[in-house]
Amino acid sequence: MVMEITQILLNAQSIEALARQQAENTLAQFQEQNLTSFLLSLAGELANEEKPVESRKLAGLVLKNALDAKEQHRKYELVQKWVALDVGSKNQIKTFLLQSLSSTVHDARSTASQVIAKVAGIELPQKQWPELIGSLLGNIHQLPPHVKQATLETLGYLCEEVSPDAVEQDQVNKILTAVVQGMNANEPSNEVRLAATHALFNALGFAQANFNNDMERDYIMRVVCEATLSSDVKIRQAAFECLVAISSTYYEKLSHYIKDIFSITAKAVKEDEEPVALQAVEFWSSICDEEIDILEEYGGDFTGDSEIPCFYFIKQALPALVPMLLETLLKQEEDQDQDEGAWNIAMAGGTCLGLVARTVGDDIVPLVMPFIEENITKPDWRQREAATYAFGSILEGPSPDKLTAIVNVALNFMLTALTKDPNSHVKDTTAWTLGRIFEFLHGSAVETPIITHANCQQIITVLLQAMKDTPNVAEKACGALYFLAQGYEDVGSSSPLTPYFQEIVQALLTATHREDAGEARLRTAAYETLNEVVRCSTDETAPLVLQLVPVIMMELHKTLESHNLSPDGKQGELQGLLCGCLQVIIQKLGSAEPTRAVLLQYADQIMQLFLGVFACRSATVHEEAMLGIGALAYATGPDFVKYMNEFYKYLEMGLQNFEEYQVCAVTVGVVGDLCRALEDKILPYCDGIMTQLLKDLSSNQLHRSVKPPIFSCFGDIALAIGENFEKYLMYAMPMLQSAADLSAHTAGADDEILEYTNLLRNGILEAYSGILQGFKNTSKTQLLLPHARHILSFIDSIYQEKDMDDAVMKTAIGVLGDLADTLAASAGSLIQQFPSCRDLLNECLSSDDHSVKQSAEWAKLAISRVVSV
Repeated sequence: MVMEITQILLNAQSIEALARQQAENTLAQFQEQNLTSFLLSLAGELANEEKPVESRKLAGLVLKNALDAKEQHRKYELVQKWVALDVGSKNQIKTFLLQSLSSTVHDARSTASQVIAKVAGIELPQKQWPELIGSLLGNIHQLPPHVKQATLETLGYLCEEVSPDAVEQDQVNKILTAVVQGMNANEPSNEVRLAATHALFNALGFAQANFNNDMERDYIMRVVCEATLSSDVKIRQAAFECLVAISSTYYEKLSHYIKDIFSITAKAVKEDEEPVALQAVEFWSSICDEEIDILEEYGGDFTGDSEIPCFYFIKQALPALVPMLLETLLKQEEDQDQDEGAWNIAMAGGTCLGLVARTVGDDIVPLVMPFIEENITKPDWRQREAATYAFGSILEGPSPDKLTAIVNVALNFMLTALTKDPNSHVKDTTAWTLGRIFEFLHGSAVETPIITHANCQQIITVLLQAMKDTPNVAEKACGALYFLAQGYEDVGSSSPLTPYFQEIVQALLTATHREDAGEARLRTAAYETLNEVVRCSTDETAPLVLQLVPVIMMELHKTLESHNLSPDGKQGELQGLLCGCLQVIIQKLGSAEPTRAVLLQYADQIMQLFLGVFACRSATVHEEAMLGIGALAYATGPDFVKYMNEFYKYLEMGLQNFEEYQVCAVTVGVVGDLCRALEDKILPYCDGIMTQLLKDLSSNQLHRSVKPPIFSCFGDIALAIGENFEKYLMYAMPMLQSAADLSAHTAGADDEILEYTNLLRNGILEAYSGILQGFKNTSKTQLLLPHARHILSFIDSIYQEKDMDDAVMKTAIGVLGDLADTLAASAGSLIQQFPSCRDLLNECLSSDDHSVKQSAEWAKLAISRVVSV
């Protein structure tokens, strides 16, 4: 029954906090105690033309939130509650909703559109509410414009909510017909045309069959292209958004239209308002993305029968496309460098130019160089900045051979500009371009080095000087230094940066202490660069890295003290950066014996600092401190046990953190680090850890990405505690078995699901591997025999599917070896019952991947002891 709730809904929007709180509580209570009446009352409010706009709008929003939620588990609960309602009440709610589409109040119509789509998202896949689409489309051409607009908006939301296979093709045809007619140039109402254009954007995923039909596709494309010429800016923008979506969804159908689209986009980029021009550039960026993907997947070898041919649209358009994009670079905004979220036509054009360079490689260089040479020394800063931006944009894609000579000439010029150019924009882009030079043209893989003994000192002097400039320039200079250091990662025992190490570290620490280091991400960039400089340093500078330890510890100590004085969020970010820095230092110093011994003198103090950070309770910091503890455990080894009593409660908290699943995932990784460090000394904590891991696996609240590492973690624990894992077998094995059954078959899975499935398979196999190795040479290997057949049939199934990636292949062949190694003769007869094992072994032995081949050779040896291979 419908209750009177207008006043409660108005109070829920009151400026009086108390009234608002009471109203929200009343609504929550009503929802809890009588859901049917609650939903009916909201739908009735939304449909009632005599009620105030504010209460109707909120009624619709509350109704929508009663059907949907961001968290998967919450959404599932809400859907189940809707499904359980009686049919009569559901029909009454739907009638109210459809009635609201005719409201004269825009907000009521728009909210009703969204709610109808949410209900459709639940019901259409279950073959319920079959009359919905028919009733929406029934008399769409006779409707007044505002109702027609609301109906098209509803169809758009519906296509966003429902997957294409839930709607019959004849209904799809009707939806598309209505939408495309609504977009037509002879439709008098711009509101209707706009709603129809937005609806088409959402309906494109449904239009597969229609795009395969030449006549229907021609009609759709004509209407979209006409809409890009509408007198209404919003319609033009929405039409270009449709073109962008078509470019990625139906790339292979575009060759017939691409010339016309080029003319339309070029005109928009040159003459139209920025929101439209941005979408016109985005069309070409999207085409680049498609072609880059195709060329990467096929490696450029196309035969006549390749599945998705590349049409080389970008290559063909180059002579006209590049000048169009270069033109946009001159349309900068005065303050774009100061605004982190800035996005304008100049930035879009540069981004697209970068994608074009990645698509066509060397061919772009001669088309861009004249623009750079002409503008780089002009008195107008816009021309100098555009030329620099163009140069920086084309550094990824063309071959080093094509770029090295040009870069060698440009480098001196850039270094001078970074110190002497009077304009901050030009300096900002110059520092960014230097970073790109070092990222793509410097390092052990590049044959002709652009950084030599002769210019190294000048480069560092200029970058350290630029770190004193405005925050945005200083941040880009940090980025350039980051890639400069990274290029020397594989340099061996002596690095060209060694003589400047102390100076670089000092300059970076100074940057973190600047008054304005909070602007333009400067503090974060300085710490990230410091980490990279430390990570890529050589043994020569180890004593200097050791001197950094007390410095960073002191900084972290200060944040703990100031947190006690004023516990606000600002300290949290700084603590995260400092914990990250300590983690890198610990990994660096802990990896070599002489420095490890000195580092361990600080271990107690470092651990106390990490525990202090945990006590501050901020999720992001937990993650960084957790990673730091993982590194410390690895460096400390078995002695880490002395910290376990104090640390254990935080470990447990991390494993229970479903909400921030990244924290949970990091903590699972740290359990693995602890197992490797402590080995059997972790035993006293295993009951608690295993209980929590099993809870995590059975929870539908935990993000699925955490589940594969949890399975791997079973393997880590078994390896650490050996036969003591016996008491967990009865819980772990059934979990592994059911997950293995789920991940064995992937028929019809898309790329994303397949990638996740392979992660899951890998986690399961790593668990089996750890358990088998943990029980090896103990008196309890027989406990694993009952599970051997299932393990083999799992490997058999995934081998038959033919969609394993290299990581899974390597782990699978390793598990075969572990089975033979641990169960000896008992495994022999079983392995022979699965002929696919031999095929897998032979395939891995002839793999191009060295690590797969290595695992296979070891497995062959183990299996040959129990079976004649």
